[in-house]
Amino acid sequence: MGSFITHHNCRVGFEPNGAISCPRTETTVIEQSNNNEFKPKVSVRHLNFYYDDHQALKDNNLEIAENKVTAIIGPSGCGKSTHIRCYNRIYEMYKGQTATGEIIIDGQNILDPSVDLIELRMRVGMIFQRPTPFPMSIFDNVAYGLRLQARWSKSELEDKVEQALKDAALWDEVRDKLHEPGAHLSGGQQQRLCIARAIAVEPEILLMDEPASAIDPVGTAKIEDLIEQLKSRYTIVIVTHNMQQAARVSDFTAFFYNGEVVEFGK
Repeated sequence: MGSFITHHNCRVGFEPNGAISCPRTETTVIEQSNNNEFKPKVSVRHLNFYYDDHQALKDNNLEIAENKVTAIIGPSGCGKSTHIRCYNRIYEMYKGQTATGEIIIDGQNILDPSVDLIELRMRVGMIFQRPTPFPMSIFDNVAYGLRLQARWSKSELEDKVEQALKDAALWDEVRDKLHEPGAHLSGGQQQRLCIARAIAVEPEILLMDEPASAIDPVGTAKIEDLIEQLKSRYTIVIVTHNMQQAARVSDFTAFFYNGEVVEFGK
């Protein structure tokens, strides 16, 4: 049996093969989360997003639980990736992209123009759909953010790089080739290298934009296991097209449709 979420008066269904259907109208039902389990880390309020004159997000309201995994699902082009790109304001690297509303992280509206973007992106790390190792060694990939963050002694830097690689379940595979190019790793290893690079600076939030879509099933399984291990230390938001993956890794799920948050629940 497919799982269902509601969109206004249209009941949207996911069939076992991943297809989306809207077979009949029905009253909207929103699942309520157990308040005892839910401590918000991020509160999104009336978020709108524009690509020039095109409105991609429409009055998004959503809360992301601390130290939990929240999956964002929905059809292609519905605004999933656009939504999470607002959390660290990475969209500001591109002209014509603007966000309005509020994104509150620990009491601070990070859309406020006075927010330090470097500090924000240290707090909110991001993993992209395709692995993005820098054109440098494995060691330097992980050390890159650390060197921007502070002045570390050689031994401190080595310890932090090693710990990040261990936390990303990659240390045992690369410990003897730390000075080889990161691009020489397999796709799955490259993605875990990017995770190590992100967590090395100890962010509070990890954004993952379809992190396993470009890697093989074995690499996907390792990424999913890693997400389960990391959530005790980080608040994780993952965008995925894979309904089974969302069910496996997430504590909460938000369904997006046409730029709107249609439903949120466990």
